[in-house]
Amino acid sequence: MKKILAFGGSNSKNSINKVFASYTAQQIDDTEVTIIDLNDFEMPLYSIDLEKEQGVPQEAEQFAALIEAHDAIILSLAEHNSNVTAAFKNLTDWVSRLPGKTWRDSTMLLLSTSPGGRGGVGAINVALNSFPYSGANIIAHFSLPSYGKNFSTESGITDPELKDAFEKQIKQFKEALFSS
Repeated sequence: MKKILAFGGSNSKNSINKVFASYTAQQIDDTEVTIIDLNDFEMPLYSIDLEKEQGVPQEAEQFAALIEAHDAIILSLAEHNSNVTAAFKNLTDWVSRLPGKTWRDSTMLLLSTSPGGRGGVGAINVALNSFPYSGANIIAHFSLPSYGKNFSTESGITDPELKDAFEKQIKQFKEALFSS
């Protein structure tokens, strides 16, 4: 059985991106899903001086071990100022200091959502441009605009056109996941 790691790239206690990543992971049958919270990996702000003095925090090692232990990642990025969140960036900065690539050549479904009409597309673009250099095998990506209008925890994506586009990305991800 394939193992999927799912999480939101936000440290908000009520992260819509964590909800969206969790929902998405549940759409893929015949998998074992681990859902994590970014708050469980809170670390001091990365600096080379701190790394020299104290080493890489245990939380970064735990996160890297989770990536290594799973066949695929479903990540839904929150967007702050057309970029990923500071909490998410800090985590990946620390993990990048460990041996191997940050994403460990993982199969990835990249998502984003936001209350606004752009749906976190700025964060998606940052990830699409940078994650492959850090070992992410991004198979598919999808951005959901206007979360409150277009998503329901009971029904999922409510807009028919967005739901169709989402399902196409899920299908592409599943095909890659189960062919490996």
